[in-house]
Amino acid sequence: MNRLPAVVVGAAASLAFVLPGVAWAQTVETAQQTARVEHPDSAAAGFLPAHAVGLDVFASTDADDTDVVKAGINLDWRYRGPDDYLGLRVETARFKPLGGDATEDQRLYLRFADKTGDWSWKGQVGTDGETVLGSASVHNEARLRQEYFVEREILETPRGLDEGLYYTFVGGAFDLPVNDRNNFTVVAGLQDFTGDNVRTHLRLNYIHVVKPEWGLSAQVRTRYFHSSDPGEYDYFSPENYLEIMPVLQVRRYYGGWRYVVAGGVGGQKETGGDWRSARYFNAQVVSPPIREWAINASFTYSNTPVASGYTYDYSQVNFGIVRAF
Repeated sequence: MNRLPAVVVGAAASLAFVLPGVAWAQTVETAQQTARVEHPDSAAAGFLPAHAVGLDVFASTDADDTDVVKAGINLDWRYRGPDDYLGLRVETARFKPLGGDATEDQRLYLRFADKTGDWSWKGQVGTDGETVLGSASVHNEARLRQEYFVEREILETPRGLDEGLYYTFVGGAFDLPVNDRNNFTVVAGLQDFTGDNVRTHLRLNYIHVVKPEWGLSAQVRTRYFHSSDPGEYDYFSPENYLEIMPVLQVRRYYGGWRYVVAGGVGGQKETGGDWRSARYFNAQVVSPPIREWAINASFTYSNTPVASGYTYDYSQVNFGIVRAF
């Protein structure tokens, strides 16, 4: 299924190497859920980029054979680094729910990142030919950090793809530091689905830095949501959902590269169900950001609900590469 207008498809086709498949994670990660580690960006001596070309790929699969692959090419006519750019993104998104027939969309986005004073913003806004899609966030760098975000995407279920069901998620996140080793993060948001369902989200995370020199933190992540019209369509939508998960995380820097490993085991429960285990694992590697070549990669496993589909075990992989010049 190609829903992008012909004139836009023609423009996209001129960028002939768009791959069949990803981009960004399916869950909204807002204000940090880990202890902040001060580390200056590493810049190659004398290298001042002006433009960049990038490729990123996202792939996920779950226990019910639902596969999502997105691939995108980013063409930035202004690029000063990962937090200062302006350009276009051409993306192919391929959805295969429940092992059934695959659906493919072409998307075109305007992508941007910049800052003024203490405030920074980043996002991508575009279309699949049917509606506006994308995400954006703005945050400050104050001790009491604030972040506000919005995301709009299609539901990755059979009815979501067949009937064109979308959600719009808006909210804010706030850091509440206690001291140098203890921090709380509060997230609140509303997720409006096609139809009548509106989901209220609340998250409270506690982070304790165990060993600053190791980059080791111990965390407790709690998550709650309430659906105003539970079970309206075929996505996971109980009336109430609660999750509590202790997490250990290590974040280290070596030669300008950042390495993160985090894992946790806890419990989750929805209306009408019993408590069951909740599991999470994440590993990331990010190269120094201001280089001619920059890469990032991550792997995530979880068995907790995502914003756009079901609740079963799923794994996702992200990879991105940028050539600045």
